[in-house]
Amino acid sequence: MARKDFLDIASLSREEVDLLLDQATPFKELFTRSVKKVPALKGKSVLMLFYEPSTRTLSSFEVAAKRLSADVIDLDVPHSSVAKGETVKDTVDTLQAMRADYIVVRHKMSGLPQAIARQTRASVINAGDGAHAHPTQALLDAFTLREVFPDLSGRKVLIAGDILHSRVARSTSSLLLKLGVEVGFLGPGSLIPRSGPEGIRKFTDFDEALRWNPDTVYLLRVQMERQDAQYFPGVQEYHRVYGVTRERLDLIQGEGIYIMHPGPVNRGVELCHEVMDYERSLINQQVENGIAARMAVLYSLKPQTDLEDADPGKI
Repeated sequence: MARKDFLDIASLSREEVDLLLDQATPFKELFTRSVKKVPALKGKSVLMLFYEPSTRTLSSFEVAAKRLSADVIDLDVPHSSVAKGETVKDTVDTLQAMRADYIVVRHKMSGLPQAIARQTRASVINAGDGAHAHPTQALLDAFTLREVFPDLSGRKVLIAGDILHSRVARSTSSLLLKLGVEVGFLGPGSLIPRSGPEGIRKFTDFDEALRWNPDTVYLLRVQMERQDAQYFPGVQEYHRVYGVTRERLDLIQGEGIYIMHPGPVNRGVELCHEVMDYERSLINQQVENGIAARMAVLYSLKPQTDLEDADPGKI
C-alpha cells in the first residue's frame, strides 16, 4: 500500500482494505509464538501524540509498534509544553526536528490529523479525531468480523447507540459498506444523524431492528463527554429501551447473534453484566485484533523520512 498516511476510511480503495486485512492475519499468528516480535520496523521511531485520554487505543498502538521492533515515544501531552500553551504546529515542528518516522494522533478536533500530515514527513495515523473518524478501529472491527464470516458480503451488522457523536460508527459503517455488508443504525431519533451514507437502515425500536435479522449487534458507548445537550431521559431509561438487557440477551442468544463493542464498556447502560460472558461476544477478540490490525497499518505505510531526497517545501 504505497501511501504515506492512514487518516480515514473514505480514501481507501477496496484493494487497500483487502490488503490490510490480509496482512493482519500473519501478524495475529505471531502472537502464538514464544518470540512475538519481528524486525520489520527496527530502527524506526513511532511517536504517540494523544491529546485525549485513551487506554485501549494507546496501549494497542504501543504493543503493535514494539512487536514490529520500533522505538516507541509517548509524548506525555498533559505534562508537555502543550500544557504551557504550545500550539499543535509548534509541537509538530519539534517532532519534525526529532525525525520521528510515524506519529499516531488522537485529538478532540476533527481534521487535525490531516493538518498534521501536511506538515510533516512522518507517516501520520489517525487514532481518533473528534466525532469524525477512527479508521484503525474500523479495520480491527472488519478483521474481527471476517474471522467469524470469511465472506462478509450480504451479512448484516446493526450498530446501536450514540451514532451522532460516534467516530467509530462513521468509520466502521463506511468500511463495512465497502466490504458488501448491510448496515443498520439503531438508537434514539435524537442520536441518529439525518444524513449519511446511502443504504443504511435506520431503527428507533430494538425489537423492530432484531426482526431485520442482523448477524451482529455492534453496541456503542454513550459518549456523554461529546454531548452538548440532553439527548435522552437518563441512562436507566436508555438501557431499558436501547441497551442489551438480560431479556434482550436471551433473544440475541436464541438467534445466535454476535455482539461487539469498541470499549470501554458501560455496564448497565449499553449492556448488562451477562453480555461479557456471552459465548458469542467478540469484545475481547476485538481487543486482541486491534494489535494485529495496527501492526498491518504501521507495516504498510511509507514514511517520507525514508526518502533522502524528500523536499519539505512540497509537504
